[in-house]
Amino acid sequence: MTNQSREISLQRADELKSRITDYLEARESIVRGRDIEDTIAERRLAIMKHFGNATMEDWNDYDWQLENRIADVETLDKFINLTDREKEDIAKVGQEFRWALTPYYLSLIDPDDKYDPVRLLSIPTGIEIVETEGDADPMGEEYTNPAGSITRRYPDRLIINVTNQCAMYCRHCQRRRNIGGTDHHQSRAVLQESVDYIAKTPEIRDVLVTGGDALCLTDETIDWLLGSLRAIPHVEVIRLGSRTPVTAPQRITENLVNIIKKYHPIFLNTHFNHSQEVTEESKAACERLANAGVPIGNQAVLLNGINNDKFVMRCLNHELVKIRVRPYYIFHAKHVIGTTHFNCSIDDGLEIMEYLRGYTSGLAIPNYIVNAPKGNGKTPLLPQYLISRGKDYATIRTWEGKVFNYPNHESKNIRDLI
Repeated sequence: MTNQSREISLQRADELKSRITDYLEARESIVRGRDIEDTIAERRLAIMKHFGNATMEDWNDYDWQLENRIADVETLDKFINLTDREKEDIAKVGQEFRWALTPYYLSLIDPDDKYDPVRLLSIPTGIEIVETEGDADPMGEEYTNPAGSITRRYPDRLIINVTNQCAMYCRHCQRRRNIGGTDHHQSRAVLQESVDYIAKTPEIRDVLVTGGDALCLTDETIDWLLGSLRAIPHVEVIRLGSRTPVTAPQRITENLVNIIKKYHPIFLNTHFNHSQEVTEESKAACERLANAGVPIGNQAVLLNGINNDKFVMRCLNHELVKIRVRPYYIFHAKHVIGTTHFNCSIDDGLEIMEYLRGYTSGLAIPNYIVNAPKGNGKTPLLPQYLISRGKDYATIRTWEGKVFNYPNHESKNIRDLI
Protein backbone atom coordinates (compact mmCIF):
# COMPACT_ATOMS: atom_id res chain seq x y z
CA MET A 1 0.00 0.00 0.00
CA THR A 2 1.38 3.39 -0.98
CA ASN A 3 1.51 6.37 1.37
CA GLN A 4 -1.06 8.09 -0.79
CA SER A 5 -3.56 5.19 -0.65
CA ARG A 6 -3.12 4.90 3.12
CA GLU A 7 -3.76 8.64 3.50
CA ILE A 8 -6.93 8.36 1.40
CA SER A 9 -8.03 5.37 3.51
CA LEU A 10 -7.50 7.30 6.75
CA GLN A 11 -9.46 10.28 5.42
CA ARG A 12 -12.30 7.94 4.51
CA ALA A 13 -12.20 6.36 7.98
CA ASP A 14 -12.54 9.82 9.53
CA GLU A 15 -15.46 10.57 7.24
CA LEU A 16 -17.21 7.34 8.25
CA LYS A 17 -16.59 8.05 11.93
CA SER A 18 -18.28 11.43 11.56
CA ARG A 19 -21.40 9.66 10.27
CA ILE A 20 -21.89 7.69 13.49
CA THR A 21 -20.92 10.28 16.12
CA ASP A 22 -24.51 11.54 16.47
CA TYR A 23 -25.77 8.02 17.19
CA LEU A 24 -23.04 7.32 19.74
CA GLU A 25 -23.99 10.50 21.58
CA ALA A 26 -27.73 9.77 21.41
CA ARG A 27 -27.23 6.20 22.61
CA GLU A 28 -26.04 7.46 25.99
CA SER A 29 -29.58 8.66 26.75
CA ILE A 30 -31.38 5.52 25.53
CA VAL A 31 -32.22 3.10 28.35
CA ARG A 32 -31.00 -0.45 27.78
CA GLY A 33 -32.31 -3.13 30.11
CA ARG A 34 -28.98 -4.87 30.56
CA ASP A 35 -27.41 -1.58 31.72
CA ILE A 36 -29.90 -1.08 34.58
CA GLU A 37 -29.86 -4.60 36.06
CA ASP A 38 -29.11 -3.31 39.57
CA THR A 39 -32.14 -1.02 39.45
CA ILE A 40 -34.33 -3.82 38.11
CA ALA A 41 -33.11 -6.09 40.91
CA GLU A 42 -34.14 -3.52 43.55
CA ARG A 43 -37.62 -3.25 42.06
CA ARG A 44 -37.84 -7.05 41.89
CA LEU A 45 -37.12 -7.35 45.61
CA ALA A 46 -39.87 -4.85 46.42
CA ILE A 47 -42.37 -6.72 44.24
CA MET A 48 -41.40 -10.08 45.75
CA LYS A 49 -41.84 -8.67 49.25
CA HIS A 50 -45.34 -7.48 48.37
CA PHE A 51 -46.31 -10.93 47.13
CA GLY A 52 -45.80 -12.68 50.46
CA ASN A 53 -42.01 -12.48 50.52
CA ALA A 54 -41.79 -14.56 47.37
CA THR A 55 -38.52 -16.36 46.72
CA MET A 56 -36.36 -16.34 43.61
CA GLU A 57 -37.72 -19.83 42.96
CA ASP A 58 -41.19 -18.29 42.86
CA TRP A 59 -40.00 -15.44 40.64
CA ASN A 60 -38.47 -17.85 38.14
CA ASP A 61 -41.68 -19.88 37.94
CA TYR A 62 -43.82 -18.90 34.95
CA ASP A 63 -47.01 -20.07 36.65
CA TRP A 64 -46.23 -17.79 39.60
CA GLN A 65 -45.68 -14.88 37.22
CA LEU A 66 -49.02 -15.53 35.51
CA GLU A 67 -50.95 -16.08 38.74
CA ASN A 68 -49.65 -12.81 40.17
CA ARG A 69 -50.19 -10.57 37.17
CA ILE A 70 -50.97 -7.02 38.22
CA ALA A 71 -54.42 -6.15 36.90
CA ASP A 72 -55.88 -3.71 39.42
CA VAL A 73 -55.13 -0.08 40.16
CA GLU A 74 -54.64 -0.59 43.89
CA THR A 75 -51.76 -3.03 43.43
CA LEU A 76 -50.23 -1.06 40.57
CA ASP A 77 -50.26 2.10 42.69
CA LYS A 78 -47.92 0.44 45.18
CA PHE A 79 -45.16 0.31 42.57
CA ILE A 80 -45.91 3.08 40.06
CA ASN A 81 -46.41 6.68 41.18
CA LEU A 82 -49.86 7.49 39.83
CA THR A 83 -51.89 10.67 40.08
CA ASP A 84 -55.55 10.49 41.06
CA ARG A 85 -56.47 11.25 37.45
CA GLU A 86 -54.27 8.43 36.17
CA LYS A 87 -55.82 5.97 38.61
CA GLU A 88 -59.31 6.99 37.49
CA ASP A 89 -58.34 6.66 33.83
CA ILE A 90 -56.80 3.21 34.30
CA ALA A 91 -59.93 1.99 36.07
CA LYS A 92 -62.17 3.35 33.30
CA VAL A 93 -60.08 1.83 30.53
CA GLY A 94 -60.11 -1.50 32.34
CA GLN A 95 -63.89 -1.61 32.07
CA GLU A 96 -63.59 -1.65 28.27
CA PHE A 97 -60.11 -2.94 27.41
CA ARG A 98 -58.37 -5.57 29.50
CA TRP A 99 -54.92 -4.92 30.93
CA ALA A 100 -52.46 -6.97 32.98
CA LEU A 101 -48.70 -7.26 33.34
CA THR A 102 -46.42 -9.78 35.00
CA PRO A 103 -44.39 -8.90 38.10
CA TYR A 104 -41.30 -9.36 35.91
CA TYR A 105 -42.45 -6.83 33.32
CA LEU A 106 -43.47 -4.40 36.08
CA SER A 107 -39.91 -4.51 37.41
CA LEU A 108 -38.66 -2.91 34.18
CA ILE A 109 -40.70 0.30 34.65
CA ASP A 110 -39.34 3.53 36.08
CA PRO A 111 -42.05 4.36 38.65
CA ASP A 112 -41.54 8.12 38.30
CA ASP A 113 -41.53 8.45 34.51
CA LYS A 114 -45.02 8.65 32.98
CA TYR A 115 -43.41 8.39 29.52
CA ASP A 116 -41.34 5.30 30.35
CA PRO A 117 -41.58 3.13 27.21
CA VAL A 118 -42.38 -0.08 29.10
CA ARG A 119 -45.08 1.75 31.03
CA LEU A 120 -46.61 3.08 27.81
CA LEU A 121 -46.57 -0.43 26.35
CA SER A 122 -48.35 -2.04 29.28
CA ILE A 123 -50.31 0.42 31.44
CA PRO A 124 -53.49 2.06 30.09
CA THR A 125 -53.90 5.79 29.62
CA GLY A 126 -57.18 7.66 29.44
CA ILE A 127 -56.78 8.41 25.75
CA GLU A 128 -57.68 4.79 24.94
CA ILE A 129 -61.36 5.45 25.62
CA VAL A 130 -61.37 8.95 24.16
CA GLU A 131 -60.19 7.94 20.70
CA THR A 132 -63.00 7.04 18.33
CA GLU A 133 -60.95 6.42 15.19
CA GLY A 134 -59.69 3.02 14.19
CA ASP A 135 -61.09 -0.40 13.42
CA ALA A 136 -61.72 -3.32 15.75
CA ASP A 137 -60.53 -5.77 13.05
CA PRO A 138 -58.13 -3.92 10.75
CA MET A 139 -56.82 -7.16 9.23
CA GLY A 140 -60.26 -8.42 8.25
CA GLU A 141 -59.57 -11.70 10.04
CA GLU A 142 -63.28 -12.43 10.35
CA TYR A 143 -63.36 -12.85 6.58
CA THR A 144 -60.17 -14.89 6.20
CA ASN A 145 -61.15 -17.83 8.42
CA PRO A 146 -61.84 -20.90 6.24
CA ALA A 147 -61.86 -23.41 9.13
CA GLY A 148 -61.19 -23.80 12.85
CA SER A 149 -59.25 -20.83 14.19
CA ILE A 150 -57.28 -20.25 10.99
CA THR A 151 -56.46 -16.95 9.33
CA ARG A 152 -55.40 -17.38 5.70
CA ARG A 153 -54.18 -14.44 3.61
CA TYR A 154 -51.46 -15.98 1.42
CA PRO A 155 -51.17 -18.89 -1.04
CA ASP A 156 -48.71 -21.11 0.85
CA ARG A 157 -49.03 -20.20 4.53
CA LEU A 158 -51.55 -19.46 7.24
CA ILE A 159 -52.06 -18.69 10.92
CA ILE A 160 -53.64 -20.76 13.67
CA ASN A 161 -54.91 -18.50 16.48
CA VAL A 162 -54.70 -20.79 19.49
CA THR A 163 -55.58 -18.57 22.46
CA ASN A 164 -56.57 -15.06 23.50
CA GLN A 165 -54.22 -15.20 26.49
CA CYS A 166 -50.98 -13.23 26.82
CA ALA A 167 -48.64 -12.83 29.77
CA MET A 168 -49.04 -9.06 29.31
CA TYR A 169 -51.67 -7.22 27.27
CA CYS A 170 -49.98 -4.69 25.00
CA ARG A 171 -51.78 -1.37 24.76
CA HIS A 172 -51.29 -1.35 20.98
CA CYS A 173 -52.62 -4.89 20.42
CA GLN A 174 -54.08 -5.50 16.96
CA ARG A 175 -56.38 -8.23 18.34
CA ARG A 176 -57.69 -6.48 21.44
CA ARG A 177 -61.20 -7.36 20.23
CA ASN A 178 -60.40 -10.99 21.13
CA ILE A 179 -58.95 -10.40 24.58
CA GLY A 180 -62.23 -10.10 26.44
CA GLY A 181 -62.26 -10.35 30.21
CA THR A 182 -61.07 -13.91 30.72
CA ASP A 183 -58.40 -16.19 29.30
CA HIS A 184 -59.66 -18.63 26.72
CA HIS A 185 -57.67 -21.25 24.86
CA GLN A 186 -59.13 -22.71 21.70
CA SER A 187 -60.65 -26.11 22.35
CA ARG A 188 -58.92 -29.26 21.18
CA ALA A 189 -61.80 -29.73 18.72
CA VAL A 190 -61.22 -26.30 17.12
CA LEU A 191 -57.48 -26.92 16.93
CA GLN A 192 -58.10 -30.34 15.37
CA GLU A 193 -60.38 -28.73 12.77
CA SER A 194 -57.55 -26.34 11.94
CA VAL A 195 -55.06 -29.21 11.61
CA ASP A 196 -57.49 -31.15 9.42
CA TYR A 197 -57.89 -28.19 7.08
CA ILE A 198 -54.11 -27.91 6.70
CA ALA A 199 -53.79 -31.66 6.12
CA LYS A 200 -56.20 -31.53 3.18
CA THR A 201 -54.67 -28.33 1.71
CA PRO A 202 -51.38 -29.44 0.12
CA GLU A 203 -50.25 -25.97 -0.93
CA ILE A 204 -49.81 -24.96 2.73
CA ARG A 205 -46.13 -25.39 3.57
CA ASP A 206 -45.73 -22.83 6.41
CA VAL A 207 -47.86 -22.59 9.56
CA LEU A 208 -47.68 -19.82 12.16
CA VAL A 209 -49.06 -20.72 15.60
CA THR A 210 -50.03 -17.54 17.41
CA GLY A 211 -52.82 -15.93 19.42
CA GLY A 212 -52.77 -14.19 21.85
CA ASP A 213 -49.52 -15.85 22.71
CA ALA A 214 -48.79 -19.35 21.45
CA LEU A 215 -46.61 -20.18 24.46
CA CYS A 216 -49.44 -19.48 26.88
CA LEU A 217 -50.72 -22.94 25.96
CA THR A 218 -49.69 -25.77 28.25
CA ASP A 219 -46.63 -27.84 27.40
CA GLU A 220 -48.92 -30.81 26.75
CA THR A 221 -51.05 -28.92 24.21
CA ILE A 222 -47.99 -27.43 22.49
CA ASP A 223 -46.49 -30.92 22.20
CA TRP A 224 -49.71 -32.32 20.72
CA LEU A 225 -50.22 -29.43 18.27
CA LEU A 226 -46.63 -29.32 17.01
CA GLY A 227 -46.64 -33.10 16.63
CA SER A 228 -49.91 -33.00 14.69
CA LEU A 229 -48.57 -30.34 12.33
CA ARG A 230 -45.22 -32.07 11.86
CA ALA A 231 -47.04 -35.26 10.88
CA ILE A 232 -48.47 -33.48 7.80
CA PRO A 233 -46.02 -34.22 4.96
CA HIS A 234 -46.42 -30.91 3.12
CA VAL A 235 -45.90 -28.72 6.21
CA GLU A 236 -42.25 -27.73 5.86
CA VAL A 237 -41.95 -24.94 8.42
CA ILE A 238 -43.68 -24.25 11.73
CA ARG A 239 -43.45 -20.84 13.36
CA LEU A 240 -44.39 -19.81 16.88
CA GLY A 241 -45.47 -16.27 17.76
CA SER A 242 -44.72 -15.37 21.36
CA ARG A 243 -43.94 -12.28 23.41
CA THR A 244 -43.14 -14.33 26.51
CA PRO A 245 -39.35 -13.99 26.00
CA VAL A 246 -40.01 -10.26 26.55
CA THR A 247 -42.83 -10.14 29.09
CA ALA A 248 -42.37 -13.44 30.98
CA PRO A 249 -39.04 -15.03 30.04
CA GLN A 250 -39.59 -17.59 32.80
CA ARG A 251 -41.89 -19.38 30.33
CA ILE A 252 -38.91 -20.57 28.27
CA THR A 253 -38.20 -23.62 30.42
CA GLU A 254 -35.94 -26.57 29.67
CA ASN A 255 -39.00 -28.78 29.26
CA LEU A 256 -40.64 -26.40 26.77
CA VAL A 257 -37.43 -26.09 24.75
CA ASN A 258 -37.08 -29.89 24.63
CA ILE A 259 -40.62 -30.15 23.28
CA ILE A 260 -40.06 -27.52 20.60
CA LYS A 261 -36.80 -28.96 19.30
CA LYS A 262 -38.43 -32.34 18.65
CA TYR A 263 -40.30 -30.81 15.73
CA HIS A 264 -37.67 -28.84 13.81
CA PRO A 265 -37.53 -26.83 11.67
CA ILE A 266 -39.31 -24.46 14.05
CA PHE A 267 -38.82 -20.70 14.10
CA LEU A 268 -39.96 -18.31 16.82
CA ASN A 269 -40.87 -14.69 16.25
CA THR A 270 -41.03 -12.46 19.29
CA HIS A 271 -41.80 -8.81 19.91
CA PHE A 272 -39.25 -6.50 21.55
CA ASN A 273 -40.14 -2.84 21.00
CA HIS A 274 -37.48 -1.01 23.01
CA SER A 275 -33.97 -1.75 24.26
CA GLN A 276 -35.23 -1.33 27.84
CA GLU A 277 -36.97 -4.69 27.38
CA VAL A 278 -33.70 -6.46 26.61
CA THR A 279 -32.58 -7.72 30.02
CA GLU A 280 -30.40 -10.49 31.36
CA GLU A 281 -33.53 -12.58 31.95
CA SER A 282 -34.81 -12.10 28.40
CA LYS A 283 -31.31 -12.80 27.11
CA ALA A 284 -31.21 -16.11 29.02
CA ALA A 285 -34.61 -17.10 27.59
CA CYS A 286 -33.53 -16.32 24.03
CA GLU A 287 -30.27 -18.18 24.50
CA ARG A 288 -32.13 -21.30 25.65
CA LEU A 289 -34.11 -21.23 22.42
CA ALA A 290 -31.12 -20.43 20.22
CA ASN A 291 -29.02 -23.17 21.83
CA ALA A 292 -31.80 -25.61 20.94
CA GLY A 293 -31.54 -24.60 17.28
CA VAL A 294 -34.59 -22.32 17.23
CA PRO A 295 -33.95 -19.22 15.05
CA ILE A 296 -35.52 -16.16 16.70
CA GLY A 297 -36.83 -13.18 14.76
CA ASN A 298 -38.11 -9.91 16.15
CA GLN A 299 -41.24 -8.15 14.96
CA ALA A 300 -41.13 -4.65 16.41
CA VAL A 301 -44.09 -2.34 15.96
CA LEU A 302 -43.38 1.30 15.11
CA LEU A 303 -44.99 3.15 18.01
CA ASN A 304 -45.29 6.88 18.57
CA GLY A 305 -43.42 8.00 21.67
CA ILE A 306 -41.77 4.63 22.17
CA ASN A 307 -39.51 3.81 19.23
CA ASN A 308 -40.34 6.06 16.26
CA ASP A 309 -36.81 7.43 16.39
CA LYS A 310 -33.91 6.49 14.14
CA PHE A 311 -31.48 6.09 17.05
CA VAL A 312 -33.85 4.28 19.43
CA MET A 313 -34.66 1.67 16.79
CA ARG A 314 -31.00 1.22 15.84
CA CYS A 315 -30.10 0.72 19.50
CA LEU A 316 -32.88 -1.86 19.87
CA ASN A 317 -31.66 -3.80 16.85
CA HIS A 318 -28.09 -3.81 18.14
CA GLU A 319 -29.24 -5.08 21.54
CA LEU A 320 -31.25 -7.84 19.85
CA VAL A 321 -28.36 -9.08 17.74
CA LYS A 322 -26.26 -9.30 20.91
CA ILE A 323 -28.75 -11.78 22.39
CA ARG A 324 -29.02 -13.77 19.12
CA VAL A 325 -32.37 -12.35 17.99
CA ARG A 326 -32.55 -11.30 14.35
CA PRO A 327 -34.47 -8.07 13.62
CA TYR A 328 -37.08 -9.34 11.15
CA TYR A 329 -39.86 -6.77 10.75
CA ILE A 330 -40.72 -3.24 11.78
CA PHE A 331 -44.51 -3.18 11.49
CA HIS A 332 -46.26 0.10 10.92
CA ALA A 333 -48.87 0.21 13.70
CA LYS A 334 -52.35 -0.71 12.55
CA HIS A 335 -55.26 1.66 13.06
CA VAL A 336 -56.93 -0.25 15.89
CA ILE A 337 -59.64 1.42 17.92
CA GLY A 338 -58.29 2.78 21.21
CA THR A 339 -54.66 2.63 20.04
CA THR A 340 -54.36 5.33 17.39
CA HIS A 341 -52.31 7.58 19.67
CA PHE A 342 -49.49 5.13 18.92
CA ASN A 343 -49.81 5.65 15.18
CA CYS A 344 -47.12 7.72 13.53
CA SER A 345 -46.15 8.87 10.08
CA ILE A 346 -44.84 6.50 7.42
CA ASP A 347 -42.11 9.13 7.09
CA ASP A 348 -40.90 8.11 10.57
CA GLY A 349 -40.48 4.54 9.40
CA LEU A 350 -38.71 5.54 6.21
CA GLU A 351 -36.31 7.78 8.14
CA ILE A 352 -35.46 4.86 10.44
CA MET A 353 -34.73 2.66 7.44
CA GLU A 354 -32.66 5.44 5.87
CA TYR A 355 -30.47 5.55 8.97
CA LEU A 356 -30.06 1.79 9.24
CA ARG A 357 -28.86 0.88 5.75
CA GLY A 358 -25.14 1.63 5.60
CA TYR A 359 -25.02 2.77 9.22
CA THR A 360 -25.16 -0.75 10.61
CA SER A 361 -24.73 -4.30 9.35
CA GLY A 362 -27.44 -5.96 7.28
CA LEU A 363 -27.90 -8.42 10.14
CA ALA A 364 -29.44 -5.60 12.18
CA ILE A 365 -31.75 -4.27 9.45
CA PRO A 366 -35.34 -5.54 9.43
CA ASN A 367 -37.96 -4.98 6.72
CA TYR A 368 -40.33 -2.06 7.24
CA ILE A 369 -43.85 -3.35 6.60
CA VAL A 370 -47.25 -1.73 6.19
CA ASN A 371 -50.16 -4.15 6.33
CA ALA A 372 -52.65 -3.33 3.60
CA PRO A 373 -56.18 -2.86 4.98
CA LYS A 374 -58.59 -5.74 5.44
CA GLY A 375 -56.02 -8.50 5.24
CA ASN A 376 -54.58 -7.62 1.84
CA GLY A 377 -51.06 -8.49 2.85
CA LYS A 378 -47.73 -7.14 4.00
CA THR A 379 -46.30 -4.37 1.83
CA PRO A 380 -42.59 -3.52 2.29
CA LEU A 381 -41.58 0.13 2.18
CA LEU A 382 -38.05 1.38 1.54
CA PRO A 383 -36.34 4.69 0.97
CA GLN A 384 -35.95 5.24 -2.75
CA TYR A 385 -32.54 4.01 -3.83
CA LEU A 386 -33.48 3.47 -7.48
CA ILE A 387 -33.86 6.94 -9.00
CA SER A 388 -34.48 5.98 -12.61
CA ARG A 389 -33.98 3.09 -15.00
CA GLY A 390 -33.09 3.25 -18.68
CA LYS A 391 -32.29 0.77 -21.41
CA ASP A 392 -28.58 0.50 -20.64
CA TYR A 393 -28.21 1.83 -17.10
CA ALA A 394 -30.00 2.53 -13.83
CA THR A 395 -29.45 5.62 -11.75
CA ILE A 396 -28.99 4.65 -8.11
CA ARG A 397 -28.51 6.49 -4.81
CA THR A 398 -26.23 5.10 -2.12
CA TRP A 399 -26.85 5.20 1.63
CA GLU A 400 -24.67 8.35 1.75
CA GLY A 401 -26.75 10.09 -0.91
CA LYS A 402 -24.18 9.69 -3.70
CA VAL A 403 -25.69 9.17 -7.16
CA PHE A 404 -24.28 6.80 -9.80
CA ASN A 405 -25.21 5.37 -13.16
CA TYR A 406 -25.01 1.58 -12.97
CA PRO A 407 -24.88 -0.73 -16.03
CA ASN A 408 -28.25 -2.33 -16.73
CA HIS A 409 -27.91 -4.40 -19.88
CA GLU A 410 -30.51 -6.86 -21.09
CA SER A 411 -30.01 -10.40 -19.77
CA LYS A 412 -28.71 -12.81 -22.41
CA ASN A 413 -29.41 -16.49 -22.71
CA ILE A 414 -26.57 -18.29 -20.94
CA ARG A 415 -26.78 -21.10 -23.51
CA ASP A 416 -25.82 -18.67 -26.24
CA LEU A 417 -22.72 -17.56 -24.30
CA ILE A 418 -21.01 -20.81 -23.28
